[in-house]
Order: sequence, then C-alpha cells, then structure tokens
Amino acid sequence: MTELGAPTTAPWRANVIADFARSELFDRTFLEGMDLVEETAAYLDGGGRQDSKLLSRNAALAYASESMRLTTRLMRVASWLLVQRAVREGDMAPESACDDRYRLDAEGAGSGEAEALHELPLGLLELLDRSTRLYDRVRHLDRRMYVEPREENLPHPVLSQHDRLRTAFGTAEL
Repeated sequence: MTELGAPTTAPWRANVIADFARSELFDRTFLEGMDLVEETAAYLDGGGRQDSKLLSRNAALAYASESMRLTTRLMRVASWLLVQRAVREGDMAPESACDDRYRLDAEGAGSGEAEALHELPLGLLELLDRSTRLYDRVRHLDRRMYVEPREENLPHPVLSQHDRLRTAFGTAEL
C-alpha cells in the first residue's frame, strides 16, 4: 500500500496495462464493444420495440429482463474499455486503472425464465449471445491484466527457500 492507502502496483503490471492499451487487440476489442453498444441501442429503440409488442405476457417480461441484462452487461464492458482508452491517451496512469472499482466480475444473474426465452425475438437473442461472448473475453483480459499474478513474476518456490536458508545461515553455497 502507498502512504495514501492506494494499492501499489507491481511494475510489470503497469507495463502490461500500458502495452495492452496501445495494442491492436485493444483497438479491435474497443471497436467491437462500441459498435455492439450502438447496434443494441438501435435495436432496442427500433426493431426490438416493435418485436416486443408481439410477445405474450411472460415473453414480454422476459424481454424486459433480458434487455436490462444486455444493456447492463454492455455498459460494464464499455466502462472497462473507456478506462483502457484513458490509459492509452495518458488521462489515467496504468496504476490507477488497477483499482478494484474498474474490475469486471463474473455475472451472477443467469438468464430469465427458460420457457419464455424461446419466445424472444431472434434479434435480441443474437445480441444477448454476442454481448455475453464479448463480456467473457473482456473479463478474461481483465483477470489476466489486473488480477492473476504472472508466473514469471512470482518467486520460484525452491529458489526462494534457498535464499531464506542462505540468509538464515549466512552461507554462500547450499
């Protein structure tokens, strides 16, 4: 921890974050995410609104629930991507992007009533599937960059024990 209580970030992690923000993978993921947000908004305000009027009561409730899940999922992805872009543009330090409030977690809520899902419009189902796959990929990136320690940066367990023995016994060779 730093003196202000903020978490300290290993130097390798800051480098990984900055490198990702400048990568082609980030560019592609950012474009895909923002395009999906726009496509979803257009669908929900246009064709989806028309499609939902034709649904049974149970299916209409499932539509409302799933469309809320969809927009929430996409807003979380968009927020994460915007943090990475802020790092890229120098508006945010890579170390600041490590704050827990920017992490993506596993989505706890599953899909709604299974019997009503088969009645949902194909357009909504496709957006749900694409948004779930994008969320899973971005969450994987998030975990790799911010949460999981990199193996090459962890001390080797045998060598660290040797170092402890050397320190304890003051010997150069073991």
